[in-house]
Amino acid sequence: MSWIREGELNLIEKLSANILKAGPMPKHVAFIMDGNRRYARKRHVERQEGHTQGFDKLAETLRWCLNLSIHEVTVYAFSIENFKRSKDEVDGLMELAKQKFIRLLQEQDNLEKHGVCIRVLGDLTLLPLDLQQHIARAVVATRTHNKCFLNVCFAYTSRHEIANAVREMAWGVEQGLIKSSDVSEALLGHCLYSSNSPNPDLLIRTSGEVRLSDFLLWQTSHSCLVFQSVLWPEYSFWNLCDAILQYQLNHRPLQKARDQHREGQALQQLEADRACVADLLQHHGNGKPLDAQRRQEALLNYTASREERVQDFLGALQHKRDSFLTDLTSQAALA
Repeated sequence: MSWIREGELNLIEKLSANILKAGPMPKHVAFIMDGNRRYARKRHVERQEGHTQGFDKLAETLRWCLNLSIHEVTVYAFSIENFKRSKDEVDGLMELAKQKFIRLLQEQDNLEKHGVCIRVLGDLTLLPLDLQQHIARAVVATRTHNKCFLNVCFAYTSRHEIANAVREMAWGVEQGLIKSSDVSEALLGHCLYSSNSPNPDLLIRTSGEVRLSDFLLWQTSHSCLVFQSVLWPEYSFWNLCDAILQYQLNHRPLQKARDQHREGQALQQLEADRACVADLLQHHGNGKPLDAQRRQEALLNYTASREERVQDFLGALQHKRDSFLTDLTSQAALA
């Protein structure tokens, strides 16, 4: 099954899509694709068949999203917690993932046609080396595409992601790229696996579960959360429309909360910069108080230097991550 299905919506679906598009539309939708195993039990088939049907449903859902002008999708494909499942099931999931990434590499022309950029978010070092290499090749091959984005969370939990972001900031301090005073909530957000994406507007979980299961905890603090009872392989275009409608009904308070959070972050950073400038002036001044204009100049200079340090650090961090993927692709080419 192809990652990207061709095809338009039917007449009734097009009409419904156009009605939805008259309202505010989510630009980024995240899915917890739950219910594959229950679907397999319901249909009296092997678990692996349930997971295969789940991937096929993802391909169909991506088509719907493209037709609804939703150009970024994030999916929870494999949690670190899933490693606790039986060896047979985990091995089957690893093999399925390998097959799908090999298929993706065979579909590069189609992905380029649609401008699809594939990102894989998670700790790839936990995966078998051959799967790491296939993933790296797919990510590198599509990294310049910019029309739509598919973020696959694989070997992922949010707590692991946040802990890794803290380690990345500690690395930046150790390398002298940033100062400990540069560490902030905003900087941590830029160190997450998802740093190249805006936060999801809408998160959908299927199968009737009403928890996030350690998925995008940081990123969804101001997202619309929709829990639907349908099993993931049975998901329909109308289920997606229902979730979007719920997003639209709650759009105004969600937007207000996001705006307030951004304003609060900016105020926190300003206060932190002021405190650092005051400390510097106290240690390096001649004991005479500065007038308001010189204090403002000192604040502007400090803010500019901090932002420059942060940008240099984020550039170094991105280079480190890109090099990891490039090294994996080189290993695959030599194998």
